[in-house]
Amino acid sequence: MPVKMQGKVALVTGGGSGFGRATAIAFAQEGARVIVTDVFEEGGKETIHLIKNARGEAIFLKCDVSKATEVEAMVNEGVETYGRLDYAFNNAGIEGLIIPIADYPEETWNLVIGVNLTGVWLCMKYEIPQMLKQGRGAIVNTSSAAGLIGTPGCTAYTASKHGVIGLTKTVALEYAKAGIRVNAVCPGAFYTPMLDRVLKNYPDMEKYYQEGHPMGRLGNPEELAMTVVWLCLEPSFITGVAIPVDGGLTAQ
Repeated sequence: MPVKMQGKVALVTGGGSGFGRATAIAFAQEGARVIVTDVFEEGGKETIHLIKNARGEAIFLKCDVSKATEVEAMVNEGVETYGRLDYAFNNAGIEGLIIPIADYPEETWNLVIGVNLTGVWLCMKYEIPQMLKQGRGAIVNTSSAAGLIGTPGCTAYTASKHGVIGLTKTVALEYAKAGIRVNAVCPGAFYTPMLDRVLKNYPDMEKYYQEGHPMGRLGNPEELAMTVVWLCLEPSFITGVAIPVDGGLTAQ
């Protein structure tokens, strides 16, 4: 079966688990060489192990996406290793706290915005110059269903994910004529380590999430990965969109 990304290079942030791991594996299955990054080394290296066991090619680079020097070094090292950068999935993110704004700590707000929004901004800032040299590229940013609707108790997370959509649309317009497409995915509730952390503190939320999705279930990371790979490969006339992958949640 032919692989569509043979000879291409994909970068995945937050690649040590969840959406990032599933998408890194999906890129590798399509023949891409994958730059896997995460702030947590153990998870990132496990993703590399899974890719290599399936005869894919990948490297792990530790990176805190909220820090400009680390992002710049990560992109540079990835390009030095593989010589190019064709696709980027800017996915690293954290959930923060679920409490009303009046009780929300400022330091947690700054942390969530730093990773979820500034991190995406920094990644594109350093990814795009390489794509410009090549004359083309595709970027997918992880927003959320919470980037399309209000989510009480999640002020920092919701603000950051709305911000990712605005950032995605703006950068897509800036580089539309340069051959670089920029889109976002907006997942609903998926079975990921992030959800596991939420359910550990709020175990009744799983039923709430299931009932909130018209399809009556939660998503699996591989379903989001399929969407990300498709956005990178297929729709040559799509840029600046935020696609809900949420079982109909935001259609209500």
